[in-house]
Amino acid sequence: MSKKKKKTPSNVIAYNKKSGYEYTFIQDYEAGLSLLGWEVKSLRQGKVDFNESYVFIRNGEAELIGTRITPLLSASSHVNADPMRPRKLLLHKKEITKLIGAIDQKGLTIVPRKLYWKAGKIKLLVSLAKGKNVHDKRQTVKERDWDRNKHRVLKANR
Repeated sequence: MSKKKKKTPSNVIAYNKKSGYEYTFIQDYEAGLSLLGWEVKSLRQGKVDFNESYVFIRNGEAELIGTRITPLLSASSHVNADPMRPRKLLLHKKEITKLIGAIDQKGLTIVPRKLYWKAGKIKLLVSLAKGKNVHDKRQTVKERDWDRNKHRVLKANR
């Protein structure tokens, strides 16, 4: 019997798995991205590195920093493709104000979690998050192992 690999939904472009281990998520926001044409074409091909990215708020605007979108080889020669350029997030002013207040008062951070397609547009799921301590990470690993063992036992008893 071959092992079944979990599939990501077809609309998901990239998922930041490391963020679930490092942070506890409090509230989610859906943001649009301001992209260039070559970046959209590269995202269709799945040429994105999303793990080391973060959200930074400057002058009342949110930016996605640290995401690498590799240009395609067939990209136009007259376009200067910068794979690491900061990309503007499209959020409402009220949402940005809430995020700024939470960061300043509570010491939280904004973590990008998932890049996906929605109605023909590229969306980014960002979360207001709190960093986990070492003992919180250990507890997460214990819970994950317990769930895995529990499913094995239940599967064996069928």
